[in-house]
Amino acid sequence: MEKVEEFIKQTKMIKTGDVIGVGVSGGSDSMALLHYLAENQNKYDIEVVAIHVDHGIRENAYMDADLVRAKARELGVRFYKFRIDAPKLAKEKGVSIETAARDGRYGVFAALIKKGLVDKIALAHHMQDQAETILMHIFRGSGVAGAKGMEPIRDNIYIRPLLTTSKAEIYEYLSLNRIDYNDDYTNDDNTYNRNFVRNVLMKEIVKRWPKAVESINNFAQAVKEDDEYISTHTYADAVIVEGKVARIPTSYFLYPNPVVVRMLFKTFKRIGITCDIERKHILAIKELATKGDNGKRIYLPFEAYAVKEYDYLTIANRHEEEPTLDQPFKCGEFDVEGFGKVIVRRVKDFTPRPNVLLLDYRKVPKDAKWRFRQEGDMFEKFGGGRKKLKSFLIDKKIPQRKRNFIPVLCDGNEVYAIAGVEISDKVKVESVPTAYSIEVQ
Repeated sequence: MEKVEEFIKQTKMIKTGDVIGVGVSGGSDSMALLHYLAENQNKYDIEVVAIHVDHGIRENAYMDADLVRAKARELGVRFYKFRIDAPKLAKEKGVSIETAARDGRYGVFAALIKKGLVDKIALAHHMQDQAETILMHIFRGSGVAGAKGMEPIRDNIYIRPLLTTSKAEIYEYLSLNRIDYNDDYTNDDNTYNRNFVRNVLMKEIVKRWPKAVESINNFAQAVKEDDEYISTHTYADAVIVEGKVARIPTSYFLYPNPVVVRMLFKTFKRIGITCDIERKHILAIKELATKGDNGKRIYLPFEAYAVKEYDYLTIANRHEEEPTLDQPFKCGEFDVEGFGKVIVRRVKDFTPRPNVLLLDYRKVPKDAKWRFRQEGDMFEKFGGGRKKLKSFLIDKKIPQRKRNFIPVLCDGNEVYAIAGVEISDKVKVESVPTAYSIEVQ
């Protein structure tokens, strides 16, 4: 497979010393890839590991595992076997078995990477797979990102050495090297989207246009080159990324649509969302940013969401779990996930400082404690005026996404301090020698 070696060199997907885990189902493509990489370990100065995932779909799946294990032993490479229950995962998550199997499989790969057992994962996608993937993306409503197809390297972890190799070349390699493989009978089940595209649509397309696979791949390459050029002229300097949350100025959404689309995809990638975002989602986000009311939220694939927050559009890659906090009021410090460290001290110096509040601790009820806000909380504004805590936080332009994570000092529904924001007029410091400072770091 001369194309494979040339493609590896061109993309620099393999580096000296890499430990590469090969995802091996036991089918023709993955068995060919395992054999090729294992036989060329010395050439590339790498170590190859065979990884087999049983998705819990077929009763005779053990035959695939046995085949891969035997081939790994013959090639002298390590073998790892894992089992997931894709039908159960599909039911629990309300997704297709295809999606559940993919998510479970990639979960296994991610775990191996995290544990340091492998450096990269090699996947056996080839030219026909690429053509099918592009068509499926288009049918689902994807834009340019989908039309580019699969990347040779994703996240610097997943590599696809066979992406420029045809199915015919793979079969020729298997024959020349006398490599056994198993045909998965579920590949004939056209209720699966991928199988329908492969077994029905592509067969008819290739009958009419014999060079269709190559043409679709060439089209994808042209789209990729155009996209990369436009992307170099797309700037997102004002996008604020904190962990898996990104905040985008709404003014960015006034740029031409090609710029907005690419800016959004760059943002998604920075917060770890790399798949299943389609054109309909992009349009919905743009509509939210330009016309949505403050606080309005839309939901995206994989529990991601976007929310309008005043002059920003915030995108987070997962729902935030309901926070809990129950901390007695006393001198000391405690950490609040998603907020920071709260430090309470007794002080004699009342000089104003950033992120520091001062209160008369003698005015705070003895049963007061730190918690997160609740329905019915009330707050006496410093200087006078009583408001619902929710309304006060809105007035302070605290984003809805952050309101549930701010520690508040309360007794019942009476709020005496909001960490990092304000103290109640009921506990203001007057003529006292010492007070409590509340600092947020």
